[in-house]
Amino acid sequence: MAEIKGTCEDTFKGVSDVLAANIDRGVDVGASVAVTVGGELVVDIWGGHVDEARTQPWERDTITNVWSTTKTMTALCALILADAGELEVDRPVAQYWPEFAAAGKKRVLVRHLLGHTSGLPGWSEPITVDDLYDWEKATSLLAAQEPWWEPGTASGYHAVTQGFLVGEVIRRVTGQTLGTFFREQVTEPFGADFHIGLDPGQFDRVAKVIPPPPISEAFIAEASEMALRTLTNPMLTAETSWTEPWRRAEIPAANGHGNARSVASIQAALANGGELGGKRLLSATGVERVLEEQSYGKDHVLGIPIRFGLGFGLPSPEMPISPSGRACYWGGWGGSVILVDMDAHMTFAYMMNKMGDGLVGDDRGFGLAIAVYEALSH
Repeated sequence: MAEIKGTCEDTFKGVSDVLAANIDRGVDVGASVAVTVGGELVVDIWGGHVDEARTQPWERDTITNVWSTTKTMTALCALILADAGELEVDRPVAQYWPEFAAAGKKRVLVRHLLGHTSGLPGWSEPITVDDLYDWEKATSLLAAQEPWWEPGTASGYHAVTQGFLVGEVIRRVTGQTLGTFFREQVTEPFGADFHIGLDPGQFDRVAKVIPPPPISEAFIAEASEMALRTLTNPMLTAETSWTEPWRRAEIPAANGHGNARSVASIQAALANGGELGGKRLLSATGVERVLEEQSYGKDHVLGIPIRFGLGFGLPSPEMPISPSGRACYWGGWGGSVILVDMDAHMTFAYMMNKMGDGLVGDDRGFGLAIAVYEALSH
């Protein structure tokens, strides 16, 4: 059986066993898993290798690009500002970002950005990957374009645009970039190892993601025009995340770097009434806002029923990721996932380098989550 390192309370041994089995079967190459209960780490484990050739072990402080799990950090920043009264999610975006009122968007609310219902899941103008490194260009194009549907009426996964949209609102409110605000308000005060905009001095700790299987022709044939417009402009590849420009940029929907420990520990604020590391990050009322349903139905981009809260996905019969009615989650392209259960005061995170073909998590994360809940039931 694969060697699993770290710490794991006896009750949660089944979680460690699932991770070892995944590595043994080759569905994982290297990964980390963390669980907090009551704000305390009860599982902090890792195993496997950082490279596809399996020559270098995954270490305690290995980090990787977690793709859309980054969105939960961006959402947390917005929730912090909303809780402090500096950002009101029911106000029009244009009150903070006047240029955004163009092309019929005067009534688009901040909550529409957080809930993927603003009608701006992608760029109408053709853009390149390099354009994602140009904050002013990426945000200005979004401010100028028309929504692709009536805002607030349905969701369409804002795969990359959400980070620019929410991030620009945060910049207008605070005068800081999203990455700087997140670092100063969250990671530095609490010693959390998560980065939106990675310093080159940290590059040697990064496990490059291993590309997922090629997109099938069947998927392309069944995908909606809106999905193709969203997901192919620009066309991101796993290899993009290996590059220095990608790592150094702030792409707050997709290029966060961290591990399971950092993700679970940060989001533990939501599982514990707003407290993190013995300090208050959010009020209890501020935490509850995550659970405010923004939309529930077939997503225009993902093509499946999704129930969105304020910045997070919420459990539903179609996505039964938690038995709790007071839970939220999200995942990243290739398989990473974070789950917050407010009733159990628990967070669960899984970050890995071998990408599967899921856009927002896959069966590996769900299998580990089942093992977590089995442990909690004992």
